[in-house]
Amino acid sequence: MSVRIAALVGSLRAGSHNRQLAEAAVKLAPEGVDVIIVDGLAEVPFYNEDIDVADGAPAAAAALRETVAAADAVLLFSPEYNGTMPAVLKNAIDWLSRPYGAGALTGKPVAVVGTAYGQFGGLWAQDEARKAAGIAGGTVLEEVKLSVPGSVVRFAETHPADDAEVAEQLAAVLGRIAAATDTVAA
Repeated sequence: MSVRIAALVGSLRAGSHNRQLAEAAVKLAPEGVDVIIVDGLAEVPFYNEDIDVADGAPAAAAALRETVAAADAVLLFSPEYNGTMPAVLKNAIDWLSRPYGAGALTGKPVAVVGTAYGQFGGLWAQDEARKAAGIAGGTVLEEVKLSVPGSVVRFAETHPADDAEVAEQLAAVLGRIAAATDTVAA
């Protein structure tokens, strides 16, 4: 049985180190695990109940919900902007939290990782993302973490997939998420 992990990247920047970290996850996924990077977060409008109606949400939001609903688990990649997660990631979580109690995140294992320029690798942002994902209905894997500090320097010439330490830690994260899908399903 294959495990599908939907990866949401909180940075829209071309050359984003968090996007590169997500690409590394795709490459490093163990056998039987597929990591799918969810594109199109920039096109998802800010959450507004007036446009999230019974006869249809905006196309980009509906596509996000469908992709995450079809996944077995979710892996959020968060940089840190002004001490918290970026708006694009929070917006995605907001769309995935609805309808209340039955959103696409409900009951799914969710882990949060990331990299940032600062010395703590985006810990505050990742903690905020865990909090939001849990309130949105996800089963947050609190013990599954990876915060890579100094991204601008560390990944200036090296892709995260080619950084042996990061690759090993990221592969371990993916293994733990895959194992959690069995636990949550049981």
